[in-house]
Amino acid sequence: MNFSKTEYGNRLANIKRSMQEKGIDLLISQDTSNINYITGYDAWSFYYAQCALIHVDLDEPLLFVREQDAGGAFLQNVWSQENILVYNEKYIHTWPTHPYDRLIEIIKERGWDKLSIGLEMDSHYFTAYSYKKLVDGLPEATLKDAERCVNWVRYIKSDAEIDLMKAASLISVEAMNTAIETINPGIRQCDAVGEIQKAMFYGTSDFGGEYSSIATLLPTGKGTSASHLTATQERFVKGEATIIELAGVYKRYHAPIARTVLLGKAEQKKIDAMKATNEALNEGLDAIKPGNTANDVAQKFWSVLDKYEIKKESRTGYSIGIGYPPDWGEHTLNIYKGDMTELQPNVTFHMIAVMQFGSWGVEASHSVRVTDKGFEKFIDFPSDLFIKD
Repeated sequence: MNFSKTEYGNRLANIKRSMQEKGIDLLISQDTSNINYITGYDAWSFYYAQCALIHVDLDEPLLFVREQDAGGAFLQNVWSQENILVYNEKYIHTWPTHPYDRLIEIIKERGWDKLSIGLEMDSHYFTAYSYKKLVDGLPEATLKDAERCVNWVRYIKSDAEIDLMKAASLISVEAMNTAIETINPGIRQCDAVGEIQKAMFYGTSDFGGEYSSIATLLPTGKGTSASHLTATQERFVKGEATIIELAGVYKRYHAPIARTVLLGKAEQKKIDAMKATNEALNEGLDAIKPGNTANDVAQKFWSVLDKYEIKKESRTGYSIGIGYPPDWGEHTLNIYKGDMTELQPNVTFHMIAVMQFGSWGVEASHSVRVTDKGFEKFIDFPSDLFIKD
């Protein structure tokens, strides 16, 4: 158990409070990170139907899993074992039958088929087929979007969660040092990522690493003008830049970091772009404190870009914490103009500047925590352009 039973109880109480505010009697949570947050369950079983169910009047949540995964659920679920609901293997990839057929039977058996039921309509792995099953199978229920109810409860971290993110940040440093050391002219991109992955799993002597929610991102050369590119078997070329974005992971908590490496003599425009990027990041960081909003941080960040007449349309940050593929973001706060989400102590987010200029780009980022009076970076690592001449 990664957290005390008291902490899991507090999480459940906060989720129920939010459910009541939204008029939800029963919540079906299929977001993998939310299932982990609610129950402690952690396995690579999210590729097929599973969910946590929270009823406002029950003392414990229910965990609905496949029979093949029941052993892992019984080992990891922090709640009573009788509240693990196992569905038969006959429902696996045997359309039109589906695991949600059994879930609907359970809901009807418990007399919950006329309730207001909250669904995570835009979560990964909650498929259109799952939704259709619920619509057709529960005609008297009121189905509604839960509006990321659990995600918003996750928005403010406990001190215990912060400790896990600090551990993850130490792994991030090891992995980024490995990346910068390994990326050299003539080395295959895939070989470099192999070393980076090794560092991410080896972690430190105190904290072993885990798989990340997002593959190591490694755009190079002209690819630095694009986002979310991964490694190929092509070799690094002298004179080209490479962007590295990765996250150390500890007990599913992520600490992302992005940096830019240049092989060979740097063009002045790239040096200048990196300086402007860091100036903008620092200006935004200085606006982080309780009571300010995501918009306040964004306005400060973009004020520097405006000074240098640099255009950037994408957001420059998002909340982080628990993560499972395909994303380490929490889907709540965005550091973007107009986002009036209030910053509070122990809110954590990845402030990232993806700067693209036609055929090239640079990037840097910081994972941060809001403190009582300001902020702290999880990762102490230089963010200048790393020039390997």
